Amino acid sequence: MAFCTEGHESTSTDYCDVCGAPIGMQFGSAAPHSALCPSCGAPSEGRFCENCGHDSALPAPPPAPPVKEVREDSTRTVGGAGDNGSADASVWVATVTADAAHFARMRAQKGPDLDRVDFPDYYPDRRIPLQGPNILIGKRSVSQGVHPDIDLSVAPADIAVSRSHAILHIEGATLTVTDLGSTNGTCLNDSPTPIPPKTPIPLQDGDRIHVGGWTTITLTTEPG
Repeated sequence: MAFCTEGHESTSTDYCDVCGAPIGMQFGSAAPHSALCPSCGAPSEGRFCENCGHDSALPAPPPAPPVKEVREDSTRTVGGAGDNGSADASVWVATVTADAAHFARMRAQKGPDLDRVDFPDYYPDRRIPLQGPNILIGKRSVSQGVHPDIDLSVAPADIAVSRSHAILHIEGATLTVTDLGSTNGTCLNDSPTPIPPKTPIPLQDGDRIHVGGWTTITLTTEPG
């Protein structure tokens, strides 16, 4: 019969069946020197560490992985977070305004519905942060199930904007605009010529999209 360091009889020959103390010393002998717990490093005399509960009969735990150093000069990415998910990534922002110059160009072209379009007396600028990847430009219609991300049905509404007029697409640092076959077309940067329908056109920071009779949407990047 074996005895543990606490004097208990044990059928096990390595650790006591009663208290878990190590086997190997006879009852009445001096207590062994304390060992260090392989898990937390605290002094431990029994099988189970009184500090963290580690079972010394089990293999020592693997070392903790090294802490990666976070670089302060993290990559700044347009349209989403960088590789390290930094908080200073940039986002695209659409600013919707009533544009008198665009209104004059459209009236001169005498396109569909433009004889019924009036320039609004008051139209406060609207800033809309873009949440990709696809952002629909148009006018809301509950009956047709159309719910644009940039909703131009807000009064005073531009009646020359189609329900599903155009769509912005964000992919990485690239932003494109595609006209969806709208009635009055989509123009860029004061050009009177509409872009080809159903064709993605790349955009740059500061580009302006002209839709409807007087609506201009300016795309810019801002810190996220």
